[in-house]
Amino acid sequence: MTEDKHFYEPAKGHGLVHDPFNAIVGPRPIGWIASQAANGALNLAPYSFFNAFNYTPPIVGFASVGRKDSLNNIEQTGEFVWNLATRPLAEAMNLSSAAAPPETDEFGLAGLTPVPGRIVNVPRVAESPVAFECRCSQILQLTSAAGGKIETWLVLGEVVGVHIDQALLKNGSYDTAAAHPILRGGGPADYFEVMAESLFHMRRPMYP
Repeated sequence: MTEDKHFYEPAKGHGLVHDPFNAIVGPRPIGWIASQAANGALNLAPYSFFNAFNYTPPIVGFASVGRKDSLNNIEQTGEFVWNLATRPLAEAMNLSSAAAPPETDEFGLAGLTPVPGRIVNVPRVAESPVAFECRCSQILQLTSAAGGKIETWLVLGEVVGVHIDQALLKNGSYDTAAAHPILRGGGPADYFEVMAESLFHMRRPMYP
């Protein structure tokens, strides 16, 4: 039996019009990261490699492909804030992705309001319905399977403070779809919105 599958080895090229990796591993949560340099300069930038990695304590992380301002700032201060990117904030989030000089305040560039953190010394995006105040727990430079260092750094942070709009709490539970979060797809411009219509339920099976 012959498999009707496209196969490739990434190191030898994918043989397609566009690299499918980001489109396959997706859609992905957006790491909309606020940070502050030691000199007080603010930075806000979205990262397409982001996720949650632990419950207790809660840990989130993002990957900086190349040495970006967020990475430099977090190395200096040990703190950052993750902000939920939503459909109403999509255009502002996109504006904050501009490759601007380190001294540029992306809050102002995107027309967003910085609100001081309650625990960390990094502001959150006032317009975002959810934010995590984080203290950096680890910064890991990635390596290949052969052991060679890659110019990508994984930044992990323990969530020490959580902000949630009351409107998103229904009978004590967080309503994911009500926030209209957006997720990163493949290609240079693809995004998805989470909607209530896409919800379905499955319970973990008991064994035996």
